[in-house]
Amino acid sequence: MSTPSRSEATGDDPVYDLAPDCTIEDVEEGACYRATVNGVVEYGVFVDLSASVSGLVHESNLDGSYDVGDELTVRLVDVRENGDLGFESIDAADRETVQVDHDPDITATDDLTERVGESVTVEGELVQIKQTGGPTVFTLRDGVGIVPCAAFEAAGVRAYPSFELGDIVRVTGRVERREGALQLEVESLDAVDESDEIRERLDSALEEQATPHDVQPLVDWPALETMQDDLEAVATRLRRAVLENRPIRIRHHADGDGMCASIPIALALERFIEEVHGDPSAARHLLKRLPSKAPYYEMEDVTRDLNFALGDRDRHGQQLPLLVMLDNGSTEEDVPAYEALAQYDIPIVAVDHHHPDPDAVDGLLAEHVNPYLHGEDYRVTTGMLCVELARMIHPEITDELTHVPAVAGLTDRSEADAMADYLALAREAGYDEDDLQSIGDALDYAAHWLRYSAGESLLTDVLGVDAADDSRHDALVEFFAERAARDTDEQLDAAMPHVESATLDNGADLYRIDVERHAHRFTYPAPGKTTGAIHDRKVADSDGPVVTVGYGPDFAVLRSDGVRLDIPQMVEELEAETDGGVSGGGHLVVGSIKFVKGMREEVLDALETKMGAAEIDEELGSASVAGFED
Repeated sequence: MSTPSRSEATGDDPVYDLAPDCTIEDVEEGACYRATVNGVVEYGVFVDLSASVSGLVHESNLDGSYDVGDELTVRLVDVRENGDLGFESIDAADRETVQVDHDPDITATDDLTERVGESVTVEGELVQIKQTGGPTVFTLRDGVGIVPCAAFEAAGVRAYPSFELGDIVRVTGRVERREGALQLEVESLDAVDESDEIRERLDSALEEQATPHDVQPLVDWPALETMQDDLEAVATRLRRAVLENRPIRIRHHADGDGMCASIPIALALERFIEEVHGDPSAARHLLKRLPSKAPYYEMEDVTRDLNFALGDRDRHGQQLPLLVMLDNGSTEEDVPAYEALAQYDIPIVAVDHHHPDPDAVDGLLAEHVNPYLHGEDYRVTTGMLCVELARMIHPEITDELTHVPAVAGLTDRSEADAMADYLALAREAGYDEDDLQSIGDALDYAAHWLRYSAGESLLTDVLGVDAADDSRHDALVEFFAERAARDTDEQLDAAMPHVESATLDNGADLYRIDVERHAHRFTYPAPGKTTGAIHDRKVADSDGPVVTVGYGPDFAVLRSDGVRLDIPQMVEELEAETDGGVSGGGHLVVGSIKFVKGMREEVLDALETKMGAAEIDEELGSASVAGFED
């Protein structure tokens, strides 16, 4: 507001009527104002010009007598060093009244650190409204950051009940620190009339901030270049979710590659969340990493995720989450779970390297990254892709992750051309190939016993990221890897005498074992891993193509070297040709199937016929077991 100075004031000067949210910044010495008496004392009256602008009309400057609630016109005659205001009453007859709206200086959330203890005004969108046992906490994003704003009406009573998620508001309050994080103690919260203009500005700033960092891949590999745009699209989604205060739930296959994919992504998001919120604890409420035993999204998992998401929305005012599928999520078996999420409009992104069913899943996915969509295959592991994705989100973590792609490749038995470069990169970080294999074995062993737990700090220590203590990392890897080798040897000692052999019609050696009857149950390694270990021993003893099948009452796990199996296609055909209720999938040469218990022999016989008709390919090799591990 521009008002005349006292020396310039005349009888024709207007009288200013301040809006309730006006502050001392909106008044000027010498100007005239509408005022309301809020107190009467022996030496004068106290008056309010707005909710936060008050002062004294001394009896020597007072014309007449007044009671609380009376209105009068005053001139501001004195602004003292301590901020107190002194007024005189005047005759306002025939003067024009001018309405004054508050036009405060807007403070950006990333400048609040320098304003602790001061009253500031921020402007933005409400992205969370949480009612606590004390104040109502409104979380506001302004395009550069996020800040919680605590408004107190009464203990446990909703303050400003007319406001909802998505509203554009202006909040004035005092900047304080609460448990190490910044917070505004709300003095006023108002809707913003020009919300469309502000929303456009916020969205523009959000789009700019959500843009991922431009990082060069760790190795020069054309296969990564073809997926760069897809990865950038996922990175943008993830950064935008953080900036919008949207929770993120990461679902990943509970194997070595799945953990090499999910742990770097979780680490990058934790760092970015802390950066945006200025609060080291914010990630605890916004980010969850959850393992899945099967290489697809099971109904058991989705119902749990929905239950927690809806509970967090109802109890804590959170938005529904963004779901991130890693090392799973590309196949038709994911569709029922995805359709459940679609009932609540929960967006899903998937980064996977299992053979996909794009026609089935793409309509349900916001983003989909898979090497098969670009003419590549499973040898580009999800862990390799996600290390690059994590660097796009928060590139400062690069030095902690340079060995992770090699661990992912070894645990998933990748024969990619880039493996030599990844191994060389790991050697520069101090890891030889035996070290990397031990890390993979230790991850797998720990994940087996963690079951449905994410193993937060334990697995980051095993993987050797997040500034892990080197001595603890080395000790954990040695301990878990040795236990894994010991338990595997004990399992094979029990199982190998019961392996049956045959020759398929295409000349490949077939090995079969009932892992339910001839292997230890409820221990490490589980049936899928046991089948893989048996297969590795048979391949080492053979000069030709080998197929191994480990089966139980209602499942079978398949491994192949030198036989061009198309397991997803075989599953589709078995489902159509038998009454066995067949489902499953995996990679082309590695996978698992489920079937009705009473149809086991019929399904296994039909499966053997299809494997015997498959083409021999000495160069194909094998991949990791993507099967049932319980």
